[in-house]
Amino acid sequence: MKSPLVPSGNRSAIARNLATLALLLLTTFDLRAQETTTPPVADDKQLIQMLLQRIDHLEASEKQLQASEKQLQDRVRLLEKGQPAAGTAAAPDSPAADQAAHAQESETVEAENMDVSKTLMNIRGFGDFGLYGGDQKAQHTSFGLGELNLFITSDISERFKFLTELVFEVHQDNDFEEDLERILLEYDFNDYFKLSGGRFDTEIGYYNTAFHHTTWFQTTTDRPYLFQYEDEGGILPVHSVGLSATGLIPSGKVGLHYVAQVSNGRASSSPNVEPVQNLVDENNHKAVNVALFARPDAVPGLQVGFSTYRDVLYPLNSSRIGETIMDAYAVLNRPNLEWLNEAVLIRHALASPSHIYETPGFYSQISERFGSFRPYLRYQYVNASRYEPVFPGVGLRAGPSVGIRYDVNESVALKLQYDHSELRQQPGVNTLALQAGFTF
Repeated sequence: MKSPLVPSGNRSAIARNLATLALLLLTTFDLRAQETTTPPVADDKQLIQMLLQRIDHLEASEKQLQASEKQLQDRVRLLEKGQPAAGTAAAPDSPAADQAAHAQESETVEAENMDVSKTLMNIRGFGDFGLYGGDQKAQHTSFGLGELNLFITSDISERFKFLTELVFEVHQDNDFEEDLERILLEYDFNDYFKLSGGRFDTEIGYYNTAFHHTTWFQTTTDRPYLFQYEDEGGILPVHSVGLSATGLIPSGKVGLHYVAQVSNGRASSSPNVEPVQNLVDENNHKAVNVALFARPDAVPGLQVGFSTYRDVLYPLNSSRIGETIMDAYAVLNRPNLEWLNEAVLIRHALASPSHIYETPGFYSQISERFGSFRPYLRYQYVNASRYEPVFPGVGLRAGPSVGIRYDVNESVALKLQYDHSELRQQPGVNTLALQAGFTF
């Protein structure tokens, strides 16, 4: 960048001066030769000496101009970086100068230690609000606040990432509660190995990891009963604290992926304790979950897979219980078509007296988009024994849900849903929900 204080034609002007002087020299020699055949040697030497001195003076002037131009360019660059240029700062011995130098040094060190463009924290928000009612005994039609989910991510470095879901929700006692539903430090080595540690969504089947803590991404107003959250009466350990490894399996167009997780498992000592063991495990045994799924190139949007979860529970006033949860699913998820099918078998084996309780469950959901409208139909089924030792109050729950989702724009969606549930030895229950979901 050239300074506006230095004329841009300095070099060309000097070149023209040198050329003019050379022309004068030649002309002088020519005129003297015409006057006499024997030139006055002393006069010629004096003239040549004057011309050489003039050339030296012009070259020195050019060097001074170049040095001045460089100093001005350096000042401009410092000013563009927000640093004081030489000659404009406070006196070197003054306190203001010391403070400025210290601040500049601190900023330089901080810039070297942290690249803001990479570690910048990103926040996405999701929420919902609705009107709910039904004919179940003691149920009242009410306006209700749903979850407010802040999805926070940060790229700490090229391979390390941070992720968390901070959720604010209201429970049946009308009291607000905040939960860190997910908090993960992720290490991305390559496509074949990614490791994360912290609190994560247990990869049991498909729904639990495809749809996190927001109704925005799911078509329906609520999750299938099988995948309800633990603190809302859910029967699966949908959250875990531990380590999780995922990645691709070299398989060509089959698109195989693996999941391997080890965690504290869920609490079982009492139904009144926090179901997710966030800090202290109630025993030394660790839960293990493995999953395998495929996304074949031949059928876009298709994903099929299975998972197996294994843990040992130690409830009070009961013998040790071996817990095994098996899940298999096949889903087809395309922009205009959604077809979800998932089946779960929960197996609890008592050590003494020796007995096995099995709880089967499944759901099937289909929807299709027509412009901004997406009508949907879901059927779900769970059948637990009345003597089930871990969740004795579940029993039979089965029935259809029918509804429609209308996307007002890219950030707001309205949903209307009707549910009918058959219960064991109780009258069926009908509910209606009108919900507005949004993202920001």
